[in-house]
Parts: sequence; C-alpha cells; structure tokens
Amino acid sequence: MTRRMVIMLVAVFVLFGGIFGYKAFMAMMMKKYMSAGGMPPVTVSTVKAASDTWQPQLKAVGTLRAVKGVELSSEVDGMVRSVHFKSGDDVKAGRLLVQLNTDPDVAQLHVLQAAADLAQSTYDRNIKLVEEQAISQSTMDAYTADIEGKKAQVAQQVALINKKAIRAPFAGRLGISLVNPGQFVKAGDKVVTLQSLDSIYVDFYVPQQELSRALDGQTVTVTTDTYPGKTFRGIVSAINPKVDPQTRNIQIEATIQNPKHELLPGMYASVEVLSGEAQRNLTLPRTAVTFNPYGETVYIVEEKGKTKDGKPALFARQTFVTLGPSRGDQVAVTAGIKEGDLVVTSGQLKLRSGSPVIINNRVQPSNEAYPKPQEE
Repeated sequence: MTRRMVIMLVAVFVLFGGIFGYKAFMAMMMKKYMSAGGMPPVTVSTVKAASDTWQPQLKAVGTLRAVKGVELSSEVDGMVRSVHFKSGDDVKAGRLLVQLNTDPDVAQLHVLQAAADLAQSTYDRNIKLVEEQAISQSTMDAYTADIEGKKAQVAQQVALINKKAIRAPFAGRLGISLVNPGQFVKAGDKVVTLQSLDSIYVDFYVPQQELSRALDGQTVTVTTDTYPGKTFRGIVSAINPKVDPQTRNIQIEATIQNPKHELLPGMYASVEVLSGEAQRNLTLPRTAVTFNPYGETVYIVEEKGKTKDGKPALFARQTFVTLGPSRGDQVAVTAGIKEGDLVVTSGQLKLRSGSPVIINNRVQPSNEAYPKPQEE
C-alpha cells in the first residue's frame, strides 16, 4: 500500500514538473524572441519647440448696445391721424414720424388765443388810464396778471398740440412700426424703436483681478458669429467705477465705429482687449500636451545610437511640463522643455517612456494662433 502511494506521488510530481517546465520553456523562448525583435516602433508626428511673441489679451463675452437707442412712445392719449415713415427707414433728427389727431386741441387753442387777445386789448386801453390816474395801480396789476395767465394757457395748449406730433429725437434707423392710422394710443404706448448705428457700444465684464490690465483707450477686437472671420476694432471708452459684489466682476464699455451698420444692438460678441507689453513664450500645439490628474506631460523624441541599417535610433521620453496662457491652437510652456526640443504632437496614446518611434510629419495637427472657422 505504501509502495503504491509513493509511485502515485512520483507520477504526480513528474506530471506537474513537466507542465511547469513546458511553461517556463515557452516563457523563455518568448522573451528571447521579443529581445531579438524588440518593441515595434510607433509612428508619430513632431514639432520643434520654438519661442513666439505673444500680445497679452483679456477675453470676454460682450453684448452690443446702441450709443443712442430708444423705444419711441406717445406722451399723451390720442387717435393716430397719420404715420410718416416706413419700417426700417433711416431718419434725421426732428423728422415727424406719427401725427395724432389735434382738431379739438386746435379749436381750444383758438378759444384761448381769443381770450388772450381780448386781455391784451383791455390791458392796452387801461395802461393809458393808469398814466392819467383814472384807475388804481392795483387794478392795473390785476389786468397784468390776467393777461399773463391767458398767455400761459395758450402756451400750455400749444405744448399739448406739439406732444401729439411724435418726432425723431436724433438721427438713426427706425424699427418696425407698431401703429396704424385710426388706432387709438395711450400715453406710454410704444410706437417704434429708433437706434443710432454709426457707432456702437460693446459691454463686457472682466474679473476684478484683471482691472489693472484694462485701461481707458486700450484697443479691443470684437468678433461675432454673424460675420465669421471678420474682426471689428474699437477702444475702451468707460470703466464702471463699481465692482459687482455678487460676481466680483467689473463692467467695461468699448466704442466701435460701425459705418456700414453691420453690427446691431443686442448682438452677442466675443471681445479681446489688447493689454500690456508683448512677451516671448515657448509654444507648442495643444495636441502635444497630455492632460492627466497628476499633471501635464509631453513626449520628447531623442536620438540614441543607430539602427541596424545605420539610421538614427529615435526613442520617446515622457516629461512633465508647466503650462502658461493659451491662444487658439497653441499653449505656452513655462517649464519642462527647452527651445529646439523635438516634441510629439500626435500618436501619444501608443507611447510610453522609452518607446522607439518613427517620425512622419506629412499630416500635422492644427497649430494656428488665431484659427478661423471653416466655411461649411
């Protein structure tokens, strides 16, 4: 019985020893094969890190606003007699736009004017009697007060009639008419919008820590998706003296010349304020940087010896970098690389530090400082 158990144990050891030996042999042969062939090279694109001059900018989102803009409305109640404009007209200051019915008011004006004329005649007759001392000075004072009161009533009625003629307070472009002849309007009812478009404001906000970089007279560039690729220039014309206590932002106003009336009030706009002196920055395409929770890295391509066919042997080395400001497709690097380093711009997902690489720069990722949207 004991002999059989010994034979069985020896057979089991021989079996397992053969299995483990085979596995070890296969692992050794695979390692030998991999050592002989090496890691397959990864094809990447590269760019040389180079310095460029950057103009510091503040970026913000703004809203366009007319330098002069108003919703014209009636000051008094009345019936619309006539409309003297078409929607979208360009008008000059003082042009009559809407005339309300003034027939009762004109009739009342005639009554008041007749009373004023009678008071004037009475005054003229009695002034001679005062000189002759036929009437007292107090009576003459009463006549004087009466004529002044009558004249004031006439002036008041003339002002009421003038209020029923709605005129353009300044030159500009009219919007869509909101009234028609025969329509009754009440005081405060809107008639039409009037906007002056020769120059236009853009209002935007910047954080309070950026206030020192935004000064009166600085140049701003404005873009809007209404005109892709077109830039409008203006200057900072006013800075709000109060910081918003809720957001800690400060409002800035810039003035843009708008001779072709391309920009309209209410439009959304992207604003860039050119601030400070130009700086030299070491730049890379954004695609060259790998963003990780533990930091940003790039791969630098280095030459280490020669290959079997005599060509330079290129290997990738991963390194951490410190990033600065960005613009367009580019980002500034303040530490981690030096000018002239060959940096991988695409193909990083297949790389690890020490991986052999082959450079193919026939297709490069975008590296524009001020990229423009492609036309559809």
